[in-house]
Amino acid sequence: MTVRSIAAAAATLAVLCGCAPPAAPTNDPSASPTTTAASSNPFSLFTHCGIYEIQVQHTFFVADQPLDDGHGNPPAGWANPYQPGTITVAGFTAVFHDDTGHAVTFHERPGATSFLRTCS
Repeated sequence: MTVRSIAAAAATLAVLCGCAPPAAPTNDPSASPTTTAASSNPFSLFTHCGIYEIQVQHTFFVADQPLDDGHGNPPAGWANPYQPGTITVAGFTAVFHDDTGHAVTFHERPGATSFLRTCS
């Protein structure tokens, strides 16, 4: 095939693709996009060295306000090494809640593949 043949074929294809009639509007509500409500799932928050970050499935999140007792332990009133509760992920935010009233908000670290800190 010559360069002219390739150029002619490309031009014809571009014209044909651009000439389709507009799609007919639809009144079918099932075809409309839907939003999914965020759901809470049971979650054991690792607290042993303080509360800094979490991993939910394959996504890493960092605490908006890290929590510790100043000596690398969880703050008073938190279980050690884990605090049972629930996690709710909505968009780039994850919120941990427990039955004692604790709440911690985390934000996603896009592209992260590991934790920022390790705990011994």
